[in-house]
Amino acid sequence: MNPKRFVLLSLVTTGALLLVLSAVAGASPDKKDKSNGRLLFGKVLDSQDNPVVNAVVYVTNTRTRAVKTYIVGQDGTYRFPALLPAVDYEVYAQFNGRKSDTKSVSQFDDRSEVYIVLKVDTR
Repeated sequence: MNPKRFVLLSLVTTGALLLVLSAVAGASPDKKDKSNGRLLFGKVLDSQDNPVVNAVVYVTNTRTRAVKTYIVGQDGTYRFPALLPAVDYEVYAQFNGRKSDTKSVSQFDDRSEVYIVLKVDTR
């Protein structure tokens, strides 16, 4: 076989093999791959388990210190979709100068949806 033809055939075969391998790798994503991100949601409740309307929930990215907020509605629920799965977060609620305990969401927690109830003493 001609050496130039052999090199060309080797390159084409290698390229085809790489193409097949990349397609197979993309077809079966790792179960830890969370390209859509993580959903953090829950409720803000008072000491009698009533919703705390108009409480403000703060979620902080512990890596960048960026803060997102959410104003709770009538049912006391909040939601933060599309949070990065490989980042730790801290979340707390505040109402009329009173603050809930700060809760953590770890990057090692592999749940795609994390539900947290935040309690604020409104008295």
